[in-house]
Amino acid sequence: MAQSAVPPSTGPAAPAAPATLPVRTVLPWAVFGGVLMLVLLYFVGAEQGATSLLSGTDVHEWVHDGRHLLGFPCH
Repeated sequence: MAQSAVPPSTGPAAPAAPATLPVRTVLPWAVFGGVLMLVLLYFVGAEQGATSLLSGTDVHEWVHDGRHLLGFPCH
């Protein structure tokens, strides 16, 4: 049984090149994520305040704990 099932190594393997992503494919997702974060920041930080877009206190109650977690004063 002098045969081996594993081929002999020819030396150290070259490191694989990192995958590149074209800006054209990443940019729409980055813009979408940025706009989504700004909308969430508005609703957590400013809604039901001086710049309220919605009437009532429903939004305030939904994001109340998030306001305290992020350090926004709400009462």
